[in-house]
Amino acid sequence: MIPRRYDDKANDLWTTFNVTQENVIRGGLRGMLLDEQGRRVRRVSTRAVNGIDQDIKLNKALWVLSQKMAQLKAIKDAP
Repeated sequence: MIPRRYDDKANDLWTTFNVTQENVIRGGLRGMLLDEQGRRVRRVSTRAVNGIDQDIKLNKALWVLSQKMAQLKAIKDAP
């Protein structure tokens, strides 16, 4: 994920979580739509999340994901 602000260029889990959250909620992420053979069909862009229910659901999912990543990192870094 590309940070939207200069101060968000840190390489820790918390900053990565915040950048991901902001990019997903605000939308505007770009990608390519591929067909069954893997050929590019068209460019696509995500839309912003505007509904409160969707916002809460997405934030909960991101939080669970970040907790799992922290656990995996702790296991990897353990002696």
